[in-house]
Amino acid sequence: MSKVLQGIKVIEQGTFITGPACGMLLGDLGADVIKVEAPKTGDPFRAFKNGLYSPHYQTYNRNKRSITLDTRSADDREVFDALIADADVYVQNFRPGVAERLGAGEQRLRALNPKLVYCAISGFGATGPAANRPAYDTVAQAASGFLNLLVNPENPRVVGPAIADSLTGFYAAYGVMGALIERGRTGVGRTVEVSMLEAMTHFNLDAFTHFFQVDEVMGPYSRPSVSQSYVLECADGKWIALHMSSPEKFWQGLANAIEQPNLFSDARFATREARIANQEALIDLLGDVFKRRTRDEWCARLQAEDVPNAPMYDTSEALLDPQAVHLQLTTQAVHPTMGLFRTVRSPVSFDGERALDVRPPPTLGEHNDEIRAALKKKPDAAAP
Repeated sequence: MSKVLQGIKVIEQGTFITGPACGMLLGDLGADVIKVEAPKTGDPFRAFKNGLYSPHYQTYNRNKRSITLDTRSADDREVFDALIADADVYVQNFRPGVAERLGAGEQRLRALNPKLVYCAISGFGATGPAANRPAYDTVAQAASGFLNLLVNPENPRVVGPAIADSLTGFYAAYGVMGALIERGRTGVGRTVEVSMLEAMTHFNLDAFTHFFQVDEVMGPYSRPSVSQSYVLECADGKWIALHMSSPEKFWQGLANAIEQPNLFSDARFATREARIANQEALIDLLGDVFKRRTRDEWCARLQAEDVPNAPMYDTSEALLDPQAVHLQLTTQAVHPTMGLFRTVRSPVSFDGERALDVRPPPTLGEHNDEIRAALKKKPDAAAP
């Protein structure tokens, strides 16, 4: 893959997801990401399963190097300062005030390196009545109004992956790259701040726009109703998803595929507005029909009629789809001690070159000697 951020050095002092996700995204684009971790324990996500190399940790820490430093120690602080002096970006996701206690506050690091892009990720922001509240994925989803759009009122429980954590990392990387572009013009670094609450509120923009403009409070079925989205069980117990949207040709194709060409003579389904108003009746009708054939049979029939659909895969199936194989979505590498590492590649290609090269997530302190040796070779570096 084209390493578009080659030559950019990132010091990431992140834990769990938001900070590490930001660092990973920058590393995926070719930045040299050095993960600074606490000695012995490292990023707490390491210990969630399988010692200090959990799948949780592996997910967000590829394409990085690891060094262990206790920045409260004078010797390790000197090494940390040398890394900062030569860095382009620093990323942390501590609660407000913690970075300052660790000697990694913005003012101190800016004095060491005026060109530094300093990225601070928080739960609720650096100031305000909620600034010091603990924030995790579900908390941010709930506070932003997004969780209300996911919870099924008939079976109210939290579902799905850590959307707020991952998206906050994306927004942080987006801010960092904007600051790097500006620094190329001005030579001055910026402080980039993003909170989980801000990230998820922005991601929930559609719901807020409906509220602002037409006084509509959206619920979990609002968007699927308007987009005419369905999940339907097939004869073999597998599921399929349809997204019918607005073009009438999709509905005519569906009517042909299910062998009900007179479907639209029923006033409940004759128009887009009627189908939105009567989606529950459509769910019942289609639910009965789709149980008569297997998922593969339905996929073939729907594709023949150009109806937007896809099998509702689980993770063991999705990457085996012929299109996923064609796009080379999976890549792998071998870690010298931890063995085979498989992952999903970055989705971004440059000039047709896919991101197939990957560095496995580092073990704790794996690059201590390498990084320290590099610092010693710099004549103006602080002696480690």
